[in-house]
Amino acid sequence: MNGISISEVAKKSNVNIETVRYYERRGLIPEPPRTESGYRVFSLEIVERIKFIKRSQELGFTLDEIEKLLAISEDEAHFDSEEVLQFTTQKIRDIELQIQDLEKIKSALEDLSAKCPGSGYSICKCPIIESLSKGGDKNG
Repeated sequence: MNGISISEVAKKSNVNIETVRYYERRGLIPEPPRTESGYRVFSLEIVERIKFIKRSQELGFTLDEIEKLLAISEDEAHFDSEEVLQFTTQKIRDIELQIQDLEKIKSALEDLSAKCPGSGYSICKCPIIESLSKGGDKNG
Protein backbone atom coordinates (compact mmCIF):
# COMPACT_ATOMS: atom_id res chain seq x y z
CA MET A 1 0.00 0.00 0.00
CA ASN A 2 1.61 3.27 -1.12
CA GLY A 3 1.41 6.39 0.99
CA ILE A 4 2.87 8.02 4.05
CA SER A 5 2.42 7.44 7.76
CA ILE A 6 0.64 9.77 10.14
CA SER A 7 3.97 10.84 11.63
CA GLU A 8 5.25 11.78 8.17
CA VAL A 9 2.05 13.72 7.45
CA ALA A 10 2.43 15.57 10.75
CA LYS A 11 6.08 16.38 10.10
CA LYS A 12 5.53 17.55 6.51
CA SER A 13 2.49 19.61 7.58
CA ASN A 14 4.25 21.08 10.63
CA VAL A 15 1.51 19.91 13.01
CA ASN A 16 1.46 17.24 15.67
CA ILE A 17 -0.01 13.78 15.21
CA GLU A 18 -3.00 14.56 17.41
CA THR A 19 -3.89 17.45 15.10
CA VAL A 20 -3.98 15.06 12.14
CA ARG A 21 -6.22 12.68 14.10
CA TYR A 22 -8.45 15.55 15.19
CA TYR A 23 -8.86 16.82 11.61
CA GLU A 24 -9.77 13.28 10.59
CA ARG A 25 -12.39 13.00 13.37
CA ARG A 26 -13.82 16.42 12.38
CA GLY A 27 -14.07 15.32 8.76
CA LEU A 28 -11.63 17.98 7.56
CA ILE A 29 -9.45 15.28 6.05
CA PRO A 30 -10.80 11.98 4.75
CA GLU A 31 -10.28 8.82 6.71
CA PRO A 32 -7.32 7.09 5.09
CA PRO A 33 -7.06 3.40 4.32
CA ARG A 34 -5.25 1.28 6.86
CA THR A 35 -2.66 -1.41 6.61
CA GLU A 36 -3.46 -4.94 7.78
CA SER A 37 -1.90 -4.00 11.11
CA GLY A 38 -4.18 -0.96 11.43
CA TYR A 39 -1.78 1.85 10.57
CA ARG A 40 -3.16 4.80 8.61
CA VAL A 41 -1.70 5.29 5.15
CA PHE A 42 -2.17 8.84 3.85
CA SER A 43 -1.75 10.23 0.37
CA LEU A 44 0.64 13.13 -0.12
CA GLU A 45 -2.33 15.38 -1.00
CA ILE A 46 -3.34 15.32 2.66
CA VAL A 47 -0.25 17.38 3.51
CA GLU A 48 -1.43 20.18 1.20
CA ARG A 49 -4.94 19.95 2.63
CA ILE A 50 -3.61 20.31 6.18
CA LYS A 51 -1.47 23.26 5.11
CA PHE A 52 -4.63 24.82 3.60
CA ILE A 53 -6.40 24.32 6.94
CA LYS A 54 -3.52 25.86 8.91
CA ARG A 55 -3.20 28.87 6.57
CA SER A 56 -6.95 29.41 6.84
CA GLN A 57 -6.74 29.30 10.64
CA GLU A 58 -3.92 31.85 10.56
CA LEU A 59 -6.30 34.17 8.68
CA GLY A 60 -8.90 33.79 11.42
CA PHE A 61 -11.23 31.21 9.91
CA THR A 62 -12.81 28.75 12.33
CA LEU A 63 -12.73 25.03 11.63
CA ASP A 64 -16.43 25.16 10.71
CA GLU A 65 -15.69 27.93 8.22
CA ILE A 66 -12.70 26.02 6.89
CA GLU A 67 -14.92 22.99 6.36
CA LYS A 68 -17.16 25.16 4.15
CA LEU A 69 -14.15 26.59 2.31
CA LEU A 70 -12.88 23.09 1.62
CA ALA A 71 -16.29 22.04 0.31
CA ILE A 72 -16.40 25.09 -1.97
CA SER A 73 -12.86 24.51 -3.20
CA GLU A 74 -13.65 20.91 -4.12
CA ASP A 75 -16.95 21.49 -5.92
CA GLU A 76 -16.17 23.53 -9.03
CA ALA A 77 -19.41 22.38 -10.65
CA HIS A 78 -21.54 24.25 -8.10
CA PHE A 79 -19.30 27.06 -6.86
CA ASP A 80 -17.06 29.73 -8.30
CA SER A 81 -14.80 32.40 -6.88
CA GLU A 82 -17.79 34.68 -6.19
CA GLU A 83 -18.78 32.42 -3.28
CA VAL A 84 -15.25 32.56 -1.92
CA LEU A 85 -15.25 36.35 -2.24
CA GLN A 86 -18.58 36.60 -0.38
CA PHE A 87 -17.33 34.23 2.29
CA THR A 88 -14.13 36.24 2.73
CA THR A 89 -15.97 39.57 2.73
CA GLN A 90 -18.22 38.30 5.51
CA LYS A 91 -15.15 37.21 7.47
CA ILE A 92 -13.71 40.72 7.11
CA ARG A 93 -16.96 42.17 8.52
CA ASP A 94 -16.83 39.70 11.41
CA ILE A 95 -13.24 40.69 12.17
CA GLU A 96 -14.13 44.40 12.05
CA LEU A 97 -16.87 43.76 14.66
CA GLN A 98 -14.39 41.83 16.81
CA ILE A 99 -11.95 44.74 16.58
CA GLN A 100 -14.70 47.15 17.69
CA ASP A 101 -15.52 44.90 20.64
CA LEU A 102 -11.84 44.64 21.59
CA GLU A 103 -11.47 48.43 21.39
CA LYS A 104 -14.39 48.80 23.84
CA ILE A 105 -12.80 46.28 26.19
CA LYS A 106 -9.44 48.02 25.92
CA SER A 107 -11.04 51.38 26.69
CA ALA A 108 -12.85 49.98 29.73
CA LEU A 109 -9.61 48.43 31.02
CA GLU A 110 -7.73 51.69 30.45
CA ASP A 111 -10.41 53.56 32.42
CA LEU A 112 -10.13 51.05 35.26
CA SER A 113 -6.34 51.10 35.34
CA ALA A 114 -6.32 54.92 35.38
CA LYS A 115 -8.37 54.82 38.61
CA CYS A 116 -5.94 52.49 40.39
CA PRO A 117 -3.19 54.23 42.38
CA GLY A 118 -0.99 51.12 42.27
CA SER A 119 1.37 50.03 45.05
CA GLY A 120 0.73 50.84 48.68
CA TYR A 121 -3.03 50.67 48.24
CA SER A 122 -5.17 48.10 50.08
CA ILE A 123 -6.48 45.43 47.72
CA CYS A 124 -9.92 45.68 49.33
CA LYS A 125 -10.05 49.35 48.24
CA CYS A 126 -8.65 48.74 44.76
CA PRO A 127 -10.93 50.49 42.24
CA ILE A 128 -10.40 47.70 39.71
CA ILE A 129 -11.48 44.98 42.16
CA GLU A 130 -14.39 47.13 43.36
CA SER A 131 -15.59 47.69 39.82
CA LEU A 132 -15.33 44.01 38.94
CA SER A 133 -17.10 43.04 42.17
CA LYS A 134 -19.98 45.39 41.38
CA GLY A 135 -20.40 43.85 37.95
CA GLY A 136 -19.25 46.95 36.14
CA ASP A 137 -21.79 49.25 37.83
CA LYS A 138 -20.15 52.62 37.24
CA ASN A 139 -22.51 54.43 39.60
CA GLY A 140 -21.16 52.70 42.68
